[in-house]
Amino acid sequence: MSLATLRNIAIILVVAALVAVLPGGGTAASVALQAAYLVFLAVFGWVAMIMYRQHRMGLYSLGDKRRGVLYAALAVALVTLTGTAKLWSTSSGSVAWLVLMGVAVYAVIAIAVAARRY
Repeated sequence: MSLATLRNIAIILVVAALVAVLPGGGTAASVALQAAYLVFLAVFGWVAMIMYRQHRMGLYSLGDKRRGVLYAALAVALVTLTGTAKLWSTSSGSVAWLVLMGVAVYAVIAIAVAARRY
């Protein structure tokens, strides 16, 4: 192992020890984790916006009905992924999660296949 790798491992161990020992360390870790999630969500939204701008003509060429189905499928997938923890806590929720994600994926694939036929 290189010196840089050992240094990085030591930094991780020190931060973990501080979170475990200091009062309020768990709360600070939760805040940092939520901030990381928000940054990830913002980057995901930014990438989605860029992709929309680059493929706007292709999306408009789908027509209103297909574009509506595509947007609805993406919205269902997003809401389902948001509620994954709660849905997977029950057996009926797990089935609902699988059905919703399956329908959303099927709709996106069906729209993509139909768009490529032309």
